[in-house]
Amino acid sequence: MFKTDLKREFSDSPEVDFSHAREMAPYLEEPKAVYVGCPGKRGYLNLGFELDKDGKSILRELDRRAPLIVQQELYFDEELPGMPCVYILSSGGPNVDGDRYRQNITVKKDAMAFVSTGASTKLARMKYNYSGMIQHIDVEEGGYLEFLPEPIIPCENTRFICDTQMTVHPSATAFYSEIYMPGRKHHNNEVFKYDILSVCTNGLRPDGTPLFREKFIIAPKENQLRNAGCMGEYDVFANVVVMTPEDTAKKIYDATEAFIDKKNHIAAGVSHLPNGAGLLFKVLGMEPGPVKKIVRDFCSKVRMAVKGVPIPPEFPWR
Repeated sequence: MFKTDLKREFSDSPEVDFSHAREMAPYLEEPKAVYVGCPGKRGYLNLGFELDKDGKSILRELDRRAPLIVQQELYFDEELPGMPCVYILSSGGPNVDGDRYRQNITVKKDAMAFVSTGASTKLARMKYNYSGMIQHIDVEEGGYLEFLPEPIIPCENTRFICDTQMTVHPSATAFYSEIYMPGRKHHNNEVFKYDILSVCTNGLRPDGTPLFREKFIIAPKENQLRNAGCMGEYDVFANVVVMTPEDTAKKIYDATEAFIDKKNHIAAGVSHLPNGAGLLFKVLGMEPGPVKKIVRDFCSKVRMAVKGVPIPPEFPWR
C-alpha cells in the first residue's frame, strides 16, 4: 500500500506558477483549444523512496495526476540489485501549449533510487502559450539518487521552461542530467528553430542554505547559437549536476578528463560547483547516442566513487 500523506500539501491539481519568469512574458496568450493547466494538462507526480523494515530501498510514496504515469518500481540493475528503478511515462503525447507539470522526488535516509523516462520528451509546436515544469529533488542523509531522463526534443516554435530545486544532505549524492536536442534535425532540418528554452537549477542544503544557481535561457531566433562560446558546430547539449560530499567530488573530478574529439564531433568538460556542493559536467555532440553514452560513463564514475560498482551497459533498445 502506498502512503497517502504526502510530504508537501498540494491540492488535487497543484498550481505551477512561472509569473516570476520575465523571459516567458511574451508567451502568455490563452490557448484557443484547451485552457492553461486544465485537467489532463496539469501533470503531478510525487515519488518517495525509503528503506523498509528489512533495509531494502522501496518506492513507498506514489501519487500521480494525468498525464504523468508511474506504475511500480523494478529491480533490474545487476550492479545494484537492491536499487528500485522507476520510469516516468506520459499518457498525453508531447508537451503542448499550456501544459504545466510538477514532479517531486524524495530519497529518504540511506535509501537509493534510479529514475528515468520511458522515452524522449517531445515539445510540440506552440502558438499561444508555453509548457512549464517545476521539479523538487530531496535526498536525505546518506541517500543516493540517479535521475537520467531521456533527451528533450523541442520542435519548431517551442516555448519551454523548467525550474529544478535540489535539496541534498551533505552526506548524500544526487546525479541529475538533462540532454537537449536542437529540434527534429532529421525532419526538414528543424535545427534551433524553437522560440525559447529557459532552464534553471538551484542547489540547497536541508536547512535552506543556498549553494548554487545555474540558469540558461536559449533563444535561437534572437542569438546566434553557432557562435563560438555557444553551441558552435555542435547540435546536442547535455547538462549534468552532481551534488555529493567534497571528498567524493574530488575523486570523481580526478577520474574525469575534459576532452575535445574533433574526429567524432564530441566534447566534454567538468568543473566544481561553488560552496563544496559537487560537480558540473557538460557534453556537446552531434547525435544523442554518443552524448548519452558519455553521460552514462560519467554517472558510472559517480557510482563507483559512492557505491563501489559501475553502471551496467545500457539496454540495446534504449
